[in-house]
Amino acid sequence: MRSLLAAVSLLPLIAAADPPSPILTTPEAHDALSYAEPQVARVVHVDLDLAADFSTHTMAGTATLDILAAPGATRIVLDDSKLAIASITDTAGRPLHWSVGASDPYKGAPLTVEIGAARKIVIRYRSSPDAGALQWLTPALTAGKAKPYLFSQGESINNRSWIPTQDSPGIRQSWTAKITVPQELSAVMSAERLTPDGEPAGPGRHSYRFRMDHNVPPYLIALAVGDLAFRPLAGRTGVYTEPTMLDRAAHELTDTEKMVDAAEALYGPYRWGRYDVLVLPPSFPFGGMENPTLTFATPTIITGDKSNVDVIAHELAHSWSGNLVTNATWSDSWLNEGFTVYFENRIDEAVYGKERAATLADLSWDNLQRDIKAAGGPNAPGTRLHGDPEGAYGEMDYNKGSTFLRTIEQAVGRPRWDAYLKGYFDRHAFQPQTTAGFLADLRAHLIKGDAALEASLQLDRWAYQPGLPDNAVHVRSATLARIDTVVAAFDKGAPVASIDTTHWSTQEWLRFLDSLPRTQTAARLAEMDKGFALSTSPNAYLRSAWFALAIGNRYDPIVPALDQYLGSVGRQLLIVPLYRDLESQGDWGKPIARRIYAHARPTYHPLTAAAIDKILS
Repeated sequence: MRSLLAAVSLLPLIAAADPPSPILTTPEAHDALSYAEPQVARVVHVDLDLAADFSTHTMAGTATLDILAAPGATRIVLDDSKLAIASITDTAGRPLHWSVGASDPYKGAPLTVEIGAARKIVIRYRSSPDAGALQWLTPALTAGKAKPYLFSQGESINNRSWIPTQDSPGIRQSWTAKITVPQELSAVMSAERLTPDGEPAGPGRHSYRFRMDHNVPPYLIALAVGDLAFRPLAGRTGVYTEPTMLDRAAHELTDTEKMVDAAEALYGPYRWGRYDVLVLPPSFPFGGMENPTLTFATPTIITGDKSNVDVIAHELAHSWSGNLVTNATWSDSWLNEGFTVYFENRIDEAVYGKERAATLADLSWDNLQRDIKAAGGPNAPGTRLHGDPEGAYGEMDYNKGSTFLRTIEQAVGRPRWDAYLKGYFDRHAFQPQTTAGFLADLRAHLIKGDAALEASLQLDRWAYQPGLPDNAVHVRSATLARIDTVVAAFDKGAPVASIDTTHWSTQEWLRFLDSLPRTQTAARLAEMDKGFALSTSPNAYLRSAWFALAIGNRYDPIVPALDQYLGSVGRQLLIVPLYRDLESQGDWGKPIARRIYAHARPTYHPLTAAAIDKILS
């Protein structure tokens, strides 16, 4: 068979507005987490017609797939995770033979369809009630407490649990959708909203239609259904959330349009139309998810002082690094996350100033040192950027990756580096990328045969070797240096009452709490909690750092507040480490962890619950 890249004569059959993105065929572009064989037959467009059933916790309907196949190809292999498939036909309704292979607990199963000459197929199916990408919330788990809620989380390979397609970041697809929901609820997706007010769909129901003309990796197809209100922030930005949260969310996110403007000034036009933010209920497992046109965000960023809106800068930056140019496999997730942390920091600098950006970069360096140590030291395999299909250890992809790019910037100068990055995003727009591909592009368009520059950058060592090369750039923050003097005084016995924290940002609090010696007396912890009101702080980041310190000292008085916190926050970054800390405390912490988890687990997203199950097993 000839490669699909040569089969351009089939383009008139494709529904996508954009021509198909290329499929990378180099060995390191092989996706070990997908069963797809894209060189034989690949999905180029997905059309969903699904109804959300809140009584059975399922999405049911059809997925119509447009296929680009090499000459002679008679089958296509899709990714499947617990889908209940009723039938697969061509567009004339003729049945096609299909089969589901052996299932892997993590990556699901191959769904093989004998397509023959068909280049468009219709799959009628229903998702499982425990689909890994979908979380169905009872009214009690929402802010309004009156109506149910549904949201999806596709990254990295979870969308195969509700969409039968080739669920690989290297197989970009355009898509359309019709989503039918109960009349009292609204639906939003990561695409252009064609029917913002819905359209009748029978008694007690209405439908919403969506269109994404650009080819995107399938993990970026995202859905939310609930009691949603919208408020514009500026010309092309706005916020969705539950009505009771709308005022606080809109106030926190007033700088969103400034961020979009700053990002465009750095690295070229924003290519996705609108940029809106959906602030989700607390069980959302991440800080944010960069779904095109509609970032999904945790309510933990809403702290009243804008000190945590760097999460929005991060997800916005993904509109270039991740959504526009995407890691071809999850072995290279640093191409998404490392680039984005670097870009996020540049947005923060443009909007909030150099010291705010330096503070965030300095904390990133701290987190990098923490993860290198936790991974087993600088020689540990988990500290490599290109490596395991499930990513590097901890936040290594984020912080080592961004440090790598910052190191290049310092070596070549910011103007030259910015010009390179803007060209990089243009050259590879709407395409997958690998580490080898990025390094080749870097050598061709930035280094250009300069042997001395090549040697000084140590590119291959950064990308493929463990640890941190000796040219790594550490940005230091004057703000955090001042906090370090407070830590030193506190460690020498300075009373809590002598420390003025009135104007501290989240970042300053985290530096303070994380830098304290891990061994503290019960009296000192009691003084801290009384003086700083840590256990009752409305700031979820601060409370998580405080609870980590208290757990490490087996400080019983925090247990009731910890119980309340773990039952009301679902963000993995803030709660999974606390369960791990409790587990490490043996006969003191293990019973506490299990008691709290027994009632908190139903409030967590399936991804979060799976991570904690593994810790407590």
